Amino acid sequence: MKKRKQYNSAPLPFQGQKHRFARDFTKILRHFPDDSVFVDLFGGSGLLSHITKCQKPNATVVYNDFDGYRYRLAHVSETNELLAQLRVILKDVPHHKLVPGDTKEQVIKCIESHEARYGYVDYITLSSSLMFSAEYATSLNGIAKGNMYNRVRKVDYSASEDYLTDLTVVSVCQTHSSGAIR
Repeated sequence: MKKRKQYNSAPLPFQGQKHRFARDFTKILRHFPDDSVFVDLFGGSGLLSHITKCQKPNATVVYNDFDGYRYRLAHVSETNELLAQLRVILKDVPHHKLVPGDTKEQVIKCIESHEARYGYVDYITLSSSLMFSAEYATSLNGIAKGNMYNRVRKVDYSASEDYLTDLTVVSVCQTHSSGAIR
């Protein structure tokens, strides 16, 4: 069996990802049998599930993708296309600097056009490219309402087709009638 590439950080931005924990987590996994069953209840970016499957290829690894991370991965080529367009629009704005109002309007129009064409925008990845560090938006309105910064990466995100390979992926989040997650 060919050894697969192990990612030590998630291929797309994710607030709260466990990349700083990856090395210690790998050491802990050595203490479990190779055919164990692991359930990642709050899967987030899937990083710990991915690492587990790489380290324990004979294990059953259940990844609860309640955030829709796999959907973001499936659209990485469209996200890269949008970011390439934004690089052109933002070429005269220094990296990590505030985007002026007229350029901000061009960025917003570009995002609107992209969403109309594809029916999807990865606003979390876009947030990491246009908002101050650790701020995230889930809609165009969320990005447009505040200040915008040129934080667009110079290189595309990896397609990472193998990132969730061989995981049992589920999407489970039960909400109680009170609104609390159970």
